[in-house]
Amino acid sequence: MVQLNVNGKSYKLDIEDDMPLLWALRDELKFAGTKFGCGVAQCGACTVHVDGEAVRSCVMPVSAVAGKKIVTIEGLSKPGIHKVQKAWIEHDVPQCGYCQTGMIMAAAALLAKKPKPTDADIDDAMSNLCRCGTYARVREAIHAVAENKPAPVKA
Repeated sequence: MVQLNVNGKSYKLDIEDDMPLLWALRDELKFAGTKFGCGVAQCGACTVHVDGEAVRSCVMPVSAVAGKKIVTIEGLSKPGIHKVQKAWIEHDVPQCGYCQTGMIMAAAALLAKKPKPTDADIDDAMSNLCRCGTYARVREAIHAVAENKPAPVKA
C-alpha cells in the first residue's frame, strides 16, 4: 500500500512502489489533467508540484513522494481559476493545449519562488516543450502575473 496526499486529500493505493506518479494520478486516482507526453522527463507535460517543487511525474516513483504534498492542475486553485491559468487565457498562450497543464504548473512553481522573475529565470524554469511554439506568450503571461498587469486589450 502506498499513501499519497493529492490536492489536500489522502489516498491509500494498492500499487507497486515503483509505479510512476503519473500513472497513479491518471489511472488510479483519475486526475486526467496531468498529461503523458514523452515518458522520459523531457517534455514536461506531466509536471506536478511535490512539496511546492515542479517535478516530472512520469519518472517519479510513488515511493519517492509518499507522505509528501502533491498538487495537480486540478488542485492548483480552489475554488476557481489560478492567476496563472487566467493569464494563460488572457495572453492566448494555448494552441493545441496538450502541454499547457505542465507549463502552468511549472510557471506557478516559478512564481511561488520568484514573484518577479527575469527572462533568464523564466527560460531556466520553463523547460517544458511546446510543439506550437508559444514561448513568447508564455513569457508575457508570466510577466503579467508577476507585475499584476491586466491582459492587453484586443481589437
